[in-house]
Amino acid sequence: MGKDEIAYLGSDTVYEGKLRFKGSVRIEGRFTGEIVSDGTLNVGKDAHVDGTVNVGELLLSGHFSGEMTACRRVVVYASGVLEGHITTPSLLTEEGGIIEGQITMKNPDAHKAKKD
Repeated sequence: MGKDEIAYLGSDTVYEGKLRFKGSVRIEGRFTGEIVSDGTLNVGKDAHVDGTVNVGELLLSGHFSGEMTACRRVVVYASGVLEGHITTPSLLTEEGGIIEGQITMKNPDAHKAKKD
């Protein structure tokens, strides 16, 4: 799969386990487990993701519950629900989007500059 190719887990998909990818993945079904990527995870409106996620970017229209780390940004759209611990340098939430839990916002560049 090329870096810019998109994978899709459809609405009837139920998946448990570990997912690693490059580029973008869109989930419309249910996923339980661990997701790791420097790419973009797009969680559709009717999707449910539970577990540990470490991605470059999260675009959330559905429901996420667990530990979320996004190294670039998290976007919670109006239909999105994010529950758990979120770590990201940039968080955008549309009116109607729900965030419940702990949020840690760190600028990775500022953190590196302090170490040098």
